[in-house]
Amino acid sequence: MAEAKDMHQCQTANCGFIYNPDKGDRKGKVSKGTKFEKLPEDWKCPICGASKKAFRHLAG
Repeated sequence: MAEAKDMHQCQTANCGFIYNPDKGDRKGKVSKGTKFEKLPEDWKCPICGASKKAFRHLAG
């Protein structure tokens, strides 16, 4: 199970999607086990379309 330090949350208004490496991103065709740092630079939030720059660590 992923720890909070491995999860990232979208910081855009009205979103809050949490990227969990244990789940990946089916919509974005990202396999389970893919760390946030390994996501492609052009990856977008599956909910609101924000870039990786809009995400912050959940813990820390």
